[in-house]
Amino acid sequence: MDPIQQQFAEWLKPHGLEVTEQQFKQFDQYVDILADWNERMNLTGITERGAVYEKHFYDSLTLSFYVDMGGVRSMADIGSGAGFPGIPLKIMFPQLELTIVDSLNKRIQFLQHLVQELGLESVTCLHARAEEAARKPEHRDHYDLVTARAVARLNVLNEFCLPFVRKDGWFAAMKGANPSDEIKEAAKSMQVLQASLQEEHELKLPIEQSERHIVIVKKKGPTPKAYPRKAGTPLKSPII
Repeated sequence: MDPIQQQFAEWLKPHGLEVTEQQFKQFDQYVDILADWNERMNLTGITERGAVYEKHFYDSLTLSFYVDMGGVRSMADIGSGAGFPGIPLKIMFPQLELTIVDSLNKRIQFLQHLVQELGLESVTCLHARAEEAARKPEHRDHYDLVTARAVARLNVLNEFCLPFVRKDGWFAAMKGANPSDEIKEAAKSMQVLQASLQEEHELKLPIEQSERHIVIVKKKGPTPKAYPRKAGTPLKSPII
């Protein structure tokens, strides 16, 4: 193990996570592919290897500190961008059946290439708007866990993401700044979309010490027929 890998392993160890040689190989390949594609398209402002390990990989895996990933079979990552948090979670928890939904075809092409190069199985990369994909029977009220990382305000995210979650499943919104105002603002959307706030966790990145928050929402029943509304509407007119 080199120093960056050693440090990464030390960050994860207190949370019961051990990284295998094969997983480190996949993480390093991910760094290289990300840097290569980033020269041609804007995927991330973070490409230096140590920073990717902290601000993308570790940040993505913090979700597993609060959600029992061993109990998750199907997971959807909405608006995944360069694959976060979905792909790092898939690397660490290979049993996951992962669906990534992103509205930009170039990003989906990158993710398909990445999945192939890393040799990941049971990963579907779907080019679609979340509002349209959630209307399809194979995705609606289907997933054990749905995630989104820094995509939109929580009342909008609820409409993007909760329709994908099965009854008694979970939606985890991964946030930077303190989301307490967003949580209050999102109360109506949770009620309308058959969900309730379960937990909110705060942590800091180990080197940068920047704040992170994870908001965990539980789905209580099937998505009402009226939701999600047509593409673009949740952003323009959030449920309030």
